[in-house]
Amino acid sequence: MPRSLDGLVLAPVADQAPGQVGTRTRFTYHEEDGAIWADYAGGDVVRGHLVGTRTGDRLDFRYVQLKQDGTTSSGHCVSTVLALPDGRVRLEETWSWESQEGSGTSVVEQVTEHDR
Repeated sequence: MPRSLDGLVLAPVADQAPGQVGTRTRFTYHEEDGAIWADYAGGDVVRGHLVGTRTGDRLDFRYVQLKQDGTTSSGHCVSTVLALPDGRVRLEETWSWESQEGSGTSVVEQVTEHDR
């Protein structure tokens, strides 16, 4: 199983649609006893939070965010935790909005101190 997410900072490898998370968004993850949570911000997102569980290499969580235009949105995501050849962590995600229409996939990867 890939290492703990606790204290790691991850970022999307590509931009999503306007008004959503993008390459300027940073997620700071925490993990303890099967629980995961993260705070995130950057780009079009003023503030976001996610909370859920980890079982092995699978994350299952809900997220809620406040965007620059003052609107909020929420959804559900299931992610697979992978270890990259260089030792960093990668999450391959399948998500769906619950507060609006839409779903998709995305990839976030651990960033180095230089990329934060």
